[in-house]
Amino acid sequence: MFSRFKSYVIEHPKRFIIITVLMIWYYFSLPKPLFDDPTATVLETKSGELLGAKIAKDGQWRFPETDSVPKKFKSCILAFEDQQFYRHFGFNPVAMTEAVIQNIKAGKVIRGGSTITQQVIRLARKGQERTYFEKLIELILATRLEIGASKEDILKLYASHAPFGGNVVGIDMAAWRYFGLPAEQLSWSESATLAVLPNAPSLIYPGKNQIKLLEKRNRLLKTLLEQQTIDSLTYRLSVSEPLPQKPYSLPQTAPHLLNHLAKKNEGKRIQTTIHRILQQQINRQVQQHYEYLRQNEVHNMAVLVLDVNTREVLSYVGNTPTDKAHQKDVDIIQAGRSTGSTLKPLLYAAMMDKGELLPTQLVSDVPTVIAGYTPKNYDETFSGAVPVNRALARSLNIPAVRLLQQYGLQRFRDELNAFSIKNLRYSADHYGLSLIVGGAEGNLWDLCKTYAGLAGTLNHYEESSSEYFTTEFVEPILTTDEKVDFGKKVKQKPVFGAGSIWLTFEAMKKVNRPQGDEAWEFYDSSREIAWKTGTSFGNRDAWAIGASKDYVVGVWIGNADGEGRPELTGLNSAAPVLFDVFNLLPNSKWFPTPYDDLVVANICTESGFLGGELCAKNETFIPILGLKTKPCPYHQLIHLDNSRRYRVNSSCEPVEAMIHEPWFVLPPLQAYYYKTKNADYRSLPAYRADCIKESVANMDFIFPKGNSSVYLPKGFDGKTNEVVLKIAHTQPETRVFWYLDNLFIGVTKQFHEMPVKPDPGEHLITVLDEKGNELKRKIEVKE
Repeated sequence: MFSRFKSYVIEHPKRFIIITVLMIWYYFSLPKPLFDDPTATVLETKSGELLGAKIAKDGQWRFPETDSVPKKFKSCILAFEDQQFYRHFGFNPVAMTEAVIQNIKAGKVIRGGSTITQQVIRLARKGQERTYFEKLIELILATRLEIGASKEDILKLYASHAPFGGNVVGIDMAAWRYFGLPAEQLSWSESATLAVLPNAPSLIYPGKNQIKLLEKRNRLLKTLLEQQTIDSLTYRLSVSEPLPQKPYSLPQTAPHLLNHLAKKNEGKRIQTTIHRILQQQINRQVQQHYEYLRQNEVHNMAVLVLDVNTREVLSYVGNTPTDKAHQKDVDIIQAGRSTGSTLKPLLYAAMMDKGELLPTQLVSDVPTVIAGYTPKNYDETFSGAVPVNRALARSLNIPAVRLLQQYGLQRFRDELNAFSIKNLRYSADHYGLSLIVGGAEGNLWDLCKTYAGLAGTLNHYEESSSEYFTTEFVEPILTTDEKVDFGKKVKQKPVFGAGSIWLTFEAMKKVNRPQGDEAWEFYDSSREIAWKTGTSFGNRDAWAIGASKDYVVGVWIGNADGEGRPELTGLNSAAPVLFDVFNLLPNSKWFPTPYDDLVVANICTESGFLGGELCAKNETFIPILGLKTKPCPYHQLIHLDNSRRYRVNSSCEPVEAMIHEPWFVLPPLQAYYYKTKNADYRSLPAYRADCIKESVANMDFIFPKGNSSVYLPKGFDGKTNEVVLKIAHTQPETRVFWYLDNLFIGVTKQFHEMPVKPDPGEHLITVLDEKGNELKRKIEVKE
């Protein structure tokens, strides 16, 4: 055999070369890929439900190639275009011969004899004139396509690239455009309508050629009946269906997510983790709240829902259905905004984790100036001293700032790097202490990721017998081809221990809920959620982020252009949306208690510090390192006379006659504000008149603050008014004498306020009470 082939080559070298060249050309004649047209970016759910699409670069609605041809459309297209499809090898000689004879008799082209395979080639060679030579090329290439592709693949190519009128290409887009349905849900009548269109795409235009289109569709349905593909009842029902009259809009269920993913996946079919029904429900919630909020000229909102266990994004609502004038296309989820109070839980968890704070420990909430920075609580009031868990629940700014100063600004800034908050890119000095109250920027994506990492730490700690994962704060997953990687199991905590996170969440669970939901904890079906609100300076940003055992929900509300609006707060605006969204989710149990990272300790009931000998105590969970904190500094043993009205000492009362009693005593400035909100607070009794008084700190300045500048106010008439100095005294009825630069200016009793109008410059304020206690404060007066 080989010798015969060798002889033939020697005898006919030119013929062999020509045949070889033709065979090589034939083998490589088909371009790869066969179609290189740009395609639309298509967003789908895991199950293939369409969420939205973005038109192709060339202005055509051409979806990426379908992975399967719907059974009904397949039957229709084969019956209409190529009944011998599974029997021929790329072309049908009988059909071609009949078409040539009919065209010659008619003197023009009235019928084509092309197979579906040839039509695929013609679609790929777009723009070529329809000549007999071109037909020959198509025939050759069709046979080559049959060699390299299966019949099913050829059908997919045809269904994906056939024209369906206007700028609609492919069965997937045509089904949505003309019937508002996915292709696999089309009826026999709808499938037949689309099957006849590639042969004459212009028939689809509403109001034009409706009779011709109807006739072609019904003839095809008749053919299907004759082939017994459909029964007589299906036929009668199908021919009675009307033709499409108007084009349908594509779903736009998650437009901002589509734009976000299209940046790296343009022209692809993207399967996301989005839950379509949940997304639609949240879209409706956003629409309802937007209708209310825009009455206050608040136009933008974003909502993100994460699955804590898988870190999949279940819902992604990037903005409200507003207009272009109000930046409807801005994806707020990815936009950097002032974080408000949303970072506070991280500081509280960090301090408890290091054993520098206990869950109910009293922290100071008094007028504060630190290096010229004056933090203020939202309601501009002071509690004097407040349990740290309540300070977190009430989102008090002054305790948070004072704790950040105590913990260390640089230390906390360095720890925030573990959460990879992209907009948090500057140094600690750039932010200063305002970092904890909204001085930094973050986006909803990163903040939800951080809260999901905290929740996931608790879940994994319970599931893995008290171990942690090294990459707990992993990026959330948006597409089904991504896999979450929590890293390796380790005993060492990656950021915070489970105990400090659980105690922080316990405090966040007790945040006052929005109006109408205050009695939540009295209902058996109530949802236990650790949540935090935030409001930026000037009411520009309203945040609410909540975590349950299974879900994290984040909400941002405001104006994309940064305009603040009155009454735009996290509690009033964002929290109602947060709870409406949680009500759409399955209920979750509360986080399991991480016993291995907690210890039971005796805690002073009144102060929240480790219990000493002088205070009433209760048993409370605290972080293990919390055992190293100091015992309660606010309880002291005092000595009373028999009437219990006065304090005494050995200078005026025998020791055996004294009554010894523990007493809860706050520093004067804290006590001044504390007792206004705690009616049961008892000030220290006065010393009996015949006693030599012990020196105690019993007064402090309220205004002016230490090392601060004081501006003399001006009235409407332009005249300079007095500034009012103010102190707190543990015994307000005590007389206090005031001095300005050692010059006596007055005396106060009960209400210790003194109006003065000093000249601009530095001055020394001195106060002296009738018991000999003295305070001094330097101020700089400016006009």
